[in-house]
Amino acid sequence: MRRVLYRPAIVCGAAVLLSLSAPGTASLHAAQQPAVPAAPGNALPPQASGAEIYRAACATCHGIDGRGAPRTMLGFETELRDFTDCAFATVEPDPDWYAVVHEGGPIRGLGHEMPAFGEALTGDQIRLALGHVRAFCTSRAWPQGDLNFPRAFFTEKAFPENESVWTIAGTSGRHAGVSNDLVYERRLGARNQIELKVPIDFQRNLEAGAGSPWAKGLGDVAFGFKRALVASMRTGTIAAAGAEVILPTGNQFKDLGSGTTIFEPFAMFGQMLPHDSFLQVHGGIELPSEPNLAAKEAYLRTAVGTTLAQDRGFGRAWSPQVEVLWARPFGAESEWDVVPQLQVSMSKLQHVLIAGGVRVPLTQRAVRKPQVMVYFLWDWFDGSLFDFWK
Repeated sequence: MRRVLYRPAIVCGAAVLLSLSAPGTASLHAAQQPAVPAAPGNALPPQASGAEIYRAACATCHGIDGRGAPRTMLGFETELRDFTDCAFATVEPDPDWYAVVHEGGPIRGLGHEMPAFGEALTGDQIRLALGHVRAFCTSRAWPQGDLNFPRAFFTEKAFPENESVWTIAGTSGRHAGVSNDLVYERRLGARNQIELKVPIDFQRNLEAGAGSPWAKGLGDVAFGFKRALVASMRTGTIAAAGAEVILPTGNQFKDLGSGTTIFEPFAMFGQMLPHDSFLQVHGGIELPSEPNLAAKEAYLRTAVGTTLAQDRGFGRAWSPQVEVLWARPFGAESEWDVVPQLQVSMSKLQHVLIAGGVRVPLTQRAVRKPQVMVYFLWDWFDGSLFDFWK
């Protein structure tokens, strides 16, 4: 998904614009932070490097080394983040860094201390400066945020995440039900992620007789682990592998669980496509510990989509995509589904998103009915759930 560069602790004093706006005008701390000679308007040398642009426009606040200038030398109390911290500096895609530099902090609901450089620097100069900022993280083990594509309902992505997701799916008819999946994901280091999935289901009980027509309760809880194995900005490719263990915590007699432990190895692949588009693939196999209670099943899921942003590309992000799902229980026919869907960013920080879609069966439609689905996603690593909306 698209996310942003600056958390609330990352701002730059407006005084740095002075070094780009008037001849002979010194920045607040020119003596401590050397800068490229300035002249009116966009006055950097024509062939200025990213390092030179960064020194002129950014180093006053963010420091020559990217670690941030001391508070005693700044005109505000807000703490500056460390660009050499790879855990922070790599997770956001380039367009979101660009948006905050070009438009200033308020574009993402942040403080005015971070000014807009859209009139002081050209687009190419901003990109060169951002390239220099990227170099402050010296480890190449950390995948860059541009490879973090929008989340689909079923096709899991290869990028390691820090987020919480609540997914609701409803089915009508004879086998009506409502499922709630609560997912917590936490990144460990550069490329690893652990996941906890807790389902809470409401299922029509056709065998209830005079009892309650609905069965409700905890489903089968799952624990997962994945590791990104390949992450290349040169090719726009990311790939990961992992496994999940699904425990029989749900009541199988109420159709709330399988009644057996299931081990599920899987692999994921993501590919950046032109025009902010993307392709994601996720395949695996479910291996029950007791085959008499649940069948082995192979599956392959594919999602393709694009991201469009309002306000000249700086505002709310809309990510339409479509998934094609294939599953083949051993000894049974293949099941095919298509899932058109749309993800929309809600907060200005773009760390809170919602999505809606419909899972439409293409085969065995007599027994498999469409599902209406929504999810609510909070990227908790980016900030508080209730901040950055204005």
